Order: sequence, then structure tokens, then C-alpha cells
Amino acid sequence: MLNTLFYLIYEFFKIGFFSVGGGYATMPFLYQLIHDYGWYTTDELTNMIAISMITPGPVGVNMATFAGFKTLGIIGSVLATIALIIPSFFFVILISKLLYKFNENFWVKSVLYSLKPAGCGLLTAVGLGFIRDNIKCFPAVCLLLFLFIISFKFKKNPLYYFLFAAIIGILLQIIGIKFV
Repeated sequence: MLNTLFYLIYEFFKIGFFSVGGGYATMPFLYQLIHDYGWYTTDELTNMIAISMITPGPVGVNMATFAGFKTLGIIGSVLATIALIIPSFFFVILISKLLYKFNENFWVKSVLYSLKPAGCGLLTAVGLGFIRDNIKCFPAVCLLLFLFIISFKFKKNPLYYFLFAAIIGILLQIIGIKFV
């Protein structure tokens, strides 16, 4: 247990340190933990992400709390959340002091500009991994394609699409069509 506790704190501190761009930037790291430690499955991570998106609070913190709980219960959730938050806390203090001084610096602008496509690339890779690991039946593929198309056409808040997908999933489960 102490070994798992150490790695849980270490991994979530590392996630908090390197996940630049908000809670969604934690997804590639959380996905990698599945393969490195097996603390949870891709299906469980998918559920953690969905629940984190609809519960109040930052998505990354919610996911750390759920992943820590899944791994080591309440103590795991508290320590994973704290470990995730600590780097951001110190970054905000440091950056608030330095950014004002260097906000027009060419190198600072270049680094910040390059982080956006890197983050998009990581999220795309995780999204494709989720699709590969979780979409295993025809109704799920149809729902994915439908939501993908209408999200570009209507550009609404993603919560509407999650709610719609949840309702469709519940209805299909009631009539006996499984997504697994």
C-alpha cells in the first residue's frame, strides 16, 4: 500500500506539473496510468471523465479525486487531489510575479504559442485511444458520429451533448441494446 501511495502522489504531482492548459490536459496522463499501473480501466476512466464534466469544480481536480478514490479510497482521493493542485498553486504565484515583467518577451510568447497545438495533439491522441478502446458496437459508432456532426453544426455547450448521449444510452439499455 505504501508503494502505491508513493506512486499515486508522485504521478498526480507530475500530472499537475506537466498538464498545461486546464483539466482536459490531464487526460493523456490519466490514460497513461491505465497502462503503467492498471489502477483503473479505460471504461472506468471514461466514466470518471463523464462524471467529472458534470460535477461542480475543475475537471482535472474532479478526475484526480475520482482516480485517487478508485486506487486507494478516500485517502487516495485526498492525496491525489492535493498532489495535483500543489504545482499549479506554486506556478500561479511564480507566473503572476514574472509574467507581468516578461509579457512582451519573444521567448515567452513563443513558448505559450507552442503549447496550444501540443495540447490539442495530446487531446486528439487520447480521444482516438478512447474511441478505439470503448466504441465496440454499431449503435455506439452511430451515436458518436451523430454527436460529432451536430456538435460542429450547432456549436452548443458540450453538456447538452453529454445529456443527450446519456438519455440515448439509458433508452437503449431499457430496450435491451448494449453499448459493450
